[in-house]
Amino acid sequence: MADNEKLNLLADFAPVSAQQWKDKIIADLKGADFDKKLVWRTPEGFNVQPFYRREDLKGLKTTVSAPGQFPYVRGTRTNNEWAIRQNICACKNARKANAKALEVLNKGITSLGFCLDKDKLTYNFIKTLLNGIYAPAVAINFSICACAAPKLANILVRYYGRMGYDTKGLIGSINVDPIKNMLLKGKALTREQVSQKIAETVKAAKSLPGYRVVGVNSVILNNSGAYAAQELAYALAWGAEYMTMMTEAGIPNYRAANAIRFNMGIGGNYFMEIAKFRAGRLLWAKIVEAYKDPIFTTALRNAAKMNVSAETSRFNMTVFDAYVNLLRSQTETMSAALAGVDEITVTPFDVTYEEPTDFSERIARNQQLLLKEEAHFDKVVDPAAGSYYLENLTASIAAEAWKQFLDIQERGGMYQLVSEGKVQEHMAANLKARLADVAKRKEVLLGSNQFPNFTEKAGKKIKISEKACCCKGACEPQIATLPIARAAEEFEQLRLETEAAKKQPVAFMLTIGNLAMRIARAQFSCNFLACAGYKVIDNNGFATITEGIKAARKAKADIIVLCSSDDEYADLAPKAWKKLQGKKELFIVAGAPACMEDLQKLGITNFIHVRCNVLETLKSFNAQLLKK
Repeated sequence: MADNEKLNLLADFAPVSAQQWKDKIIADLKGADFDKKLVWRTPEGFNVQPFYRREDLKGLKTTVSAPGQFPYVRGTRTNNEWAIRQNICACKNARKANAKALEVLNKGITSLGFCLDKDKLTYNFIKTLLNGIYAPAVAINFSICACAAPKLANILVRYYGRMGYDTKGLIGSINVDPIKNMLLKGKALTREQVSQKIAETVKAAKSLPGYRVVGVNSVILNNSGAYAAQELAYALAWGAEYMTMMTEAGIPNYRAANAIRFNMGIGGNYFMEIAKFRAGRLLWAKIVEAYKDPIFTTALRNAAKMNVSAETSRFNMTVFDAYVNLLRSQTETMSAALAGVDEITVTPFDVTYEEPTDFSERIARNQQLLLKEEAHFDKVVDPAAGSYYLENLTASIAAEAWKQFLDIQERGGMYQLVSEGKVQEHMAANLKARLADVAKRKEVLLGSNQFPNFTEKAGKKIKISEKACCCKGACEPQIATLPIARAAEEFEQLRLETEAAKKQPVAFMLTIGNLAMRIARAQFSCNFLACAGYKVIDNNGFATITEGIKAARKAKADIIVLCSSDDEYADLAPKAWKKLQGKKELFIVAGAPACMEDLQKLGITNFIHVRCNVLETLKSFNAQLLKK
């Protein structure tokens, strides 16, 4: 090209079609199936392609609106200023809770959450709790038993009035959610009881139009292992149930919609969570629109803005290697911030084993401040807009969640399914399947089922049993309850069992033969066995089986792992087995060689490989080793 010629990308390079790209990829796959190799079948129930192009945006309704405009897929605001929330237990001492609230307000918090005890609720208690807190400058949220919520609303109206505040400008929430109590505590409430609790609170809070007093707490589903589309579908059905109850009780449709706040979890699937919140706003606007009577008024259109308080998930938090929880919650916070939620609560990294410390709460606050002050996430509204991938992901998750939502409605709605135990049954089956994936390492939890810290001891740092704030003695459940579990719990129980044993099992890598294979398999085996808390000893290699066994016994090994190549196992494994037979060591072959059946006939039964159920395999080893 001459120096005076200019490069024109559009004219000098012919356009490449999607089919040409796909043909090139198929050629590079060298016979492998394109769909099986590259198309991702998500747990949500839809396929994700390996690449997207501009033509994939055609027909998508998610690209036609602007931020702050109906149907709000791009956000309910024209800015991305979300509130930074910290929750404080105020059940026992209002003065201490107040002191802590005043302290954290000076450290970046813009939204306070107070957990209250209904038996201690008085005007003076609230006066003490809110002393020195300037309500117009901060969102104030309360969690209390639904039966005491109307009383709380009346006290707040009275207190704010005496303080001279314009109650119309105050923002906050009273988290009234009887369906949540049915799910968590097994309370058998009639539909009339649920409706009455909600309607009474909404009417009591009439003078606080900025307070969202009805909660949809789908975060509990997230903490029970729900995938994004599942949580969203149930949240929408939950919200629609409450909308119907309120309008049936004579509450205007726009007031009913404005009363609802969605308290949602943030899962660890980064892009899926961004899409979940975007899709949620779109679908909720569509649901609220259905309550028009008879004209879709401006008030109802504004009320169709989905208000979301998002909380980082507890499902994937761990006791071991707990600082990794910071990485998990940071990416989750990023998802919610980029998605344009209204408020975010970051769960402190140590919540799985102790009451959060000042340090962990400080870090949780700073995780959001970092995103605002250093990464400037609050300066751009809906950066996902126009992304070929994220727009398609938003449309796909919206379609799947809507399908599930319609199915819930056809089967009677959220209240009906909860009262019959169907939601609990569905989530229990989902949790079982998800924990099975964790057991097989299809779902990875860094530091627990993959790449554990080999030397960490966690037993002494566990100071509490996990429980919700302000829980009292629970009565006998009248209906099925929602299963709540963390993904890492079974691996942690296994490792704590090992930690409590009289002797820590020692696993010795008998590395021999093919250099590349023995190194790879020794590393795999060390990682595998350390998930149970065993002490692992790797080696550079041995010339003979005899030499390796001698070194293992010198190291007082309880486990000997033969690490070599598939071709060499047919000769090496029988030799090792013959020398070890009848002895105390547990013998393991690393891999799944073609000669496995022949080795099993000799009595060799322990093999570890990528297709193993890691958890069940380690449980069987513990059963053999720890009883000695």
